[in-house]
Amino acid sequence: MSFSSELRQACAPDWDACVDHRFVREIFSGTVPPEVMRRYLTQDYQFIDGFVSLLGMAIATADRFESRIRFAQFAAMITSDENTYFQRSFDALGVPDAERRHPVLTAPTAGFQALMKHAADSADYSACLAVLTVAEWLYLSWADRAVEELPPDFVHAEWITLHNNDGFRTFVTWLRSELDRVGAAADDDGRAEAAAFFRRAVTLERAFFDHIYE
Repeated sequence: MSFSSELRQACAPDWDACVDHRFVREIFSGTVPPEVMRRYLTQDYQFIDGFVSLLGMAIATADRFESRIRFAQFAAMITSDENTYFQRSFDALGVPDAERRHPVLTAPTAGFQALMKHAADSADYSACLAVLTVAEWLYLSWADRAVEELPPDFVHAEWITLHNNDGFRTFVTWLRSELDRVGAAADDDGRAEAAAFFRRAVTLERAFFDHIYE
């Protein structure tokens, strides 16, 4: 079993709870209540700055030039296509500028921000990889399913298609292979450290999904 598969299996209860979460079922059916979608996107948007910083540290600490290129290309997508989706969705949901930029952070949001900063501050490539892999692989896992048609509202539909297109699938496959490669070369302490970051990220992802309905 690959290192990334081992890490996911160790977190299976929380991982599976995210993949089959109420939010996932409702976004595919187009029935997420507007106030829930607004809360979800407003909080999720607060991750972008820290996420781009984490990508920057992955670029800085990667041991291969090819890896730096992949992360730089992905950072360009996050700061263009995905950022544009957020702005269009905020307009559609009537989210004022102050709430977009400085909402009151919930505990899961603050926790994930702290985790990304911790990984970036570690200047450890495997720690950065572990958190990035969870953030992207888990979203592909819930978004990549067969459906007859997408929901009519672009706020729902495009959040799905941002996370289940061929380019995203290819990037997640590469992320996993990169984590597998680095994990295979690491010593026991290094693998344990990466596993701790991975596990904490999955726990926080589940808490994030759960809290938007509270």
